[in-house]
Amino acid sequence: MCSTLHDCSLRTTNRTVVHHECREIRRRRGRSGTLGDRVLGHLAAGVRGSAGFARRRLTGDYQLDEFGLDEQLLESLILPVLRPLSQLWFRVQVSGIDNLPDTGGALVVANHAGVVPLDGLMLQVAVHDRHPGHRALRLLAADLVFELPIVAGLARRAGHTRACPAGAEALLRTGELAGVFPEGFKGVGKPYRARYKLQRFGRGGFASVALKTGVPLIPCSIVGSEEIYPKLGDLTGLARLLGLPYFPVTPLFPHLGVLGAVPLPTKWHIEFGEPIPTATYGPQAADDPMTMFEIADQVRETIQHTLYKRLIERGNPFTG
Repeated sequence: MCSTLHDCSLRTTNRTVVHHECREIRRRRGRSGTLGDRVLGHLAAGVRGSAGFARRRLTGDYQLDEFGLDEQLLESLILPVLRPLSQLWFRVQVSGIDNLPDTGGALVVANHAGVVPLDGLMLQVAVHDRHPGHRALRLLAADLVFELPIVAGLARRAGHTRACPAGAEALLRTGELAGVFPEGFKGVGKPYRARYKLQRFGRGGFASVALKTGVPLIPCSIVGSEEIYPKLGDLTGLARLLGLPYFPVTPLFPHLGVLGAVPLPTKWHIEFGEPIPTATYGPQAADDPMTMFEIADQVRETIQHTLYKRLIERGNPFTG
């Protein structure tokens, strides 16, 4: 009898030890676990915060800033939804994050690509998660974004505003970190054969805004976004009917339907270049076309050079 009890006690103790060891192994594995484990980890983290988030929304315990940013919604819903796409699907790497200021206004200027502007969302996640101050990047978006149901509301709550000089200046004067894509639809909707070839930077409006507010310009080069939806053609008639700037044809879309809308899992690299100061010029320089052109051209050349450098180093677009 005593021997039986002893054996049972020993087996129970052994199971407890094994259980603790397995739990410790899982804890140590952390990020090195399987893709499924990491996805489940992201989902579990989201579920844990959902109850408190829902309670605060129902009681109205949240605030908006003067531009519409809902920091609680951004932190609790928008960024957690985007992180698996950034970390697990595109496996975004970031360099030069220390070139972003800890405080005060600055304007991040980036290349635009990918048919669907996921690069803006991935850039926002990268800045928030990699910057020591977890700064919110306020994107200057096209009018179309604010005309789409649901998307318009989420964009405002994420802190973004229309890409107009007045809105940009207001953000920067209050010390916010803003981001702009000067290529606009010409960049994001360009054909695959023109990948990583920067389009015209508009009329240099971003340089004018920086000069008027005296904030530094941060060149930003994004590699990996060009291949997520390789655009082979454009159904212009359908685009006009839908009120869109283009309706892309890719190797998988539209003939595979929803499946063709899944972005290809390319590996991304986002590099922030050294700041280009503008305060020394003075606000009056915004009225000098030559000064604006020189600054805009410097930013453009920096981004283009960095893109070519990264492409040479990258190799395979899916493995990096």
